[in-house]
Amino acid sequence: MYALRLTESHFPAQTNTDIRETTIGGLLRAAANESGGDPALVEIDIDGVPQRRWTWAEMLRDAEELALALASRFAPGERLTVWSPNTPEWVLMEHACGLAGLVLVTANPAYQTSELRYVLEQSHSVALFYVKTYRGNPMDRIAQDACDGLSAIREMVDLDDLGQRLSTGNRPAALPDVLPNDAAMIQYTSGTTGFPKGAVLSHRSLTNNARLFMDRTGTTKQSVWANFMPMFHTSGCGMIALGTLQTHAPMLIFKIFDPVAILRLIPEERIATFIGVPTMMVAMLECMEHQPTDTSSVEVAISGGSMVAPELVRNVQNAVGCAFQTVYGQTECSPLITQHHLDETLEDICTTIGQPMPQTEVAIHEVGSGRTAPIGEQGEICVRGYCNMLEYNDNPDATSATIDDDGWLHTGDLGTMDARGYLKITGRVKEMIIRGGENLFPAEIENVLLEHPSVAECAVVGLPDEKWGEIVACFARPEPGMALDSGELKSWCRQHLAPMKTPVVWCQVKDFPLTGSGKIQKFALRDLFVAGEIPEL
Repeated sequence: MYALRLTESHFPAQTNTDIRETTIGGLLRAAANESGGDPALVEIDIDGVPQRRWTWAEMLRDAEELALALASRFAPGERLTVWSPNTPEWVLMEHACGLAGLVLVTANPAYQTSELRYVLEQSHSVALFYVKTYRGNPMDRIAQDACDGLSAIREMVDLDDLGQRLSTGNRPAALPDVLPNDAAMIQYTSGTTGFPKGAVLSHRSLTNNARLFMDRTGTTKQSVWANFMPMFHTSGCGMIALGTLQTHAPMLIFKIFDPVAILRLIPEERIATFIGVPTMMVAMLECMEHQPTDTSSVEVAISGGSMVAPELVRNVQNAVGCAFQTVYGQTECSPLITQHHLDETLEDICTTIGQPMPQTEVAIHEVGSGRTAPIGEQGEICVRGYCNMLEYNDNPDATSATIDDDGWLHTGDLGTMDARGYLKITGRVKEMIIRGGENLFPAEIENVLLEHPSVAECAVVGLPDEKWGEIVACFARPEPGMALDSGELKSWCRQHLAPMKTPVVWCQVKDFPLTGSGKIQKFALRDLFVAGEIPEL
């Protein structure tokens, strides 16, 4: 860890490692040259069964073949949308677009017509690469409807059809020089508070962020990674796919998150590392209660994407017997901002989100004034460095509202920083509950509730109220076989929190509305409650 004694909530960029001028295609060529015969990719199908396998040399061969085909049909800088679950073809498209200087636009395979059409239009995509069906979603029909009338779409390509993928056009089949600061992807934000914006990310920001992430996990070329994070999110296609690309480690790509299959494959494939949002970790722990698993190969488990409760950290460490790291980031930051080190104390793992990544400047700015906050005082987490996005696609107003004139990217997250530079998340600027003029922070209340034995997951939300402006509501999912008692939960909160922080509305839910990356959509919970679709306990 970095040994610092800060005097204000400003963590200067640490220069213990360099930022490299790398591109996705260049890194693939290096992996094939240095580790060509080593395992690179294993396909895990929807039934959890290993299928096709690639070495790094085979990955380069197939990616270059696809890149040349794409280059004959599309000009460098054009945008191609990939609409598919996690498959080897997704990975090959990522590498091929990187080699051909094309911008890959990611799309959630759960999208319906209006959502897909929005991404295609907003990104100015010229082609859609898709699969015909996934988990009952009629993607073929949706794709046809979404593309209907979009004159910019020149091609609709079935990713499962090799002939379509490798068809040739009228352009010279030659690969261009791709520069590190060229756009590599447009990643759409998760949409926890509304309609998504397209963050334009460069080769340089994505590849360096993934490398530094892998460095901090201790990954080597022998560390087998399980990738069940969605490839349309920066965790799946960035941190893991581009991280294993640089460590030359094998990656198992899971078509679907299936905790039963993952637990079965841990000993079979000697899985060493994986990352999952808290909802995934909870599901795996619940499965382990009924499916004893040899987890001796697992070296580190990583979670993030939403609040990681201390109880979850302890449960994973006890059940799996491995190191645990929490990560914090945003799509706009490629995505990682902070991460724990491997030698952290349990106290730091449970109560903080770690220290900033190398070459990443982080500060807590007072909301309203913009001044740097004193140590330990709350404000907005702001980031400056190589990792920041180039812009929001075709949205200069949103770009300037997010990245200020001094280069600080405003995350919208509230947090604190201690004198060592360790951060804590206390909520979202827009999710902050203002009750009778007093600011309340959901993360603080959620942390307390998650320590109660009957609560598996919860989300604290502000609801409109004529008297107070907003009141505190808790939406909770109980542990299997247990029931929630609002009176008991109120008493629990009153033991640990001031009275005004104790929820006055209690609701039990079977499932939470989630973004594609597994974050709870609090605005959707609020809307469902107001519409009378979620009853009180």
